[in-house]
Amino acid sequence: MDERQRSRRPGGRSARVGTAVHQAVTDLVAERGYGSLTVGEVAARAGVADTTVYRRWGSLEALLTDVTLTRLNTRSPMPDTGSLSGDLHTYAATVAREITGPDGPALLRLAVALSDTGPQGTQARDGLLAERGRQFRSMLDRSRDRGERPPDAQDFFDHVMAPMYIRVLFGASPLTAEYVEALVDRLL
Repeated sequence: MDERQRSRRPGGRSARVGTAVHQAVTDLVAERGYGSLTVGEVAARAGVADTTVYRRWGSLEALLTDVTLTRLNTRSPMPDTGSLSGDLHTYAATVAREITGPDGPALLRLAVALSDTGPQGTQARDGLLAERGRQFRSMLDRSRDRGERPPDAQDFFDHVMAPMYIRVLFGASPLTAEYVEALVDRLL
């Protein structure tokens, strides 16, 4: 087995490093916000060298984008329940559980913070939004293929996701299952 094949295998040291670095980012953002976060602090918390972080991610913004995308993709996957209503209700409920969970507010703050880090951060944020939008549109495309009439993706983000994010980011009213269900029902 050549060196490239060995580095791509799942598990092993590479997976442990990735997991440790991702958790370190999430913990540090939860503890004190994004503003004072450095690669050195992330590396120290994860138990790896700074060079490991730079070699694998290249920049703090790239690392933050990877953490956010990975968490979104693994914790809030696109459902396929067989109906638009089922998909949207399931997705909204999953996102609500995720953003109110132990790492949720930190991940939301992380995504928002990317906007304030200059051109690299803006590019990272735009990439994050584009990827999530692409995934969401695939769910809507499946709905169209079934003969349903899905809402526009932006309408879903404006009428369902944005109110949930605002409640969590500002510590407003609780994000109850009934509230989330009502948001989707109003959109549909």
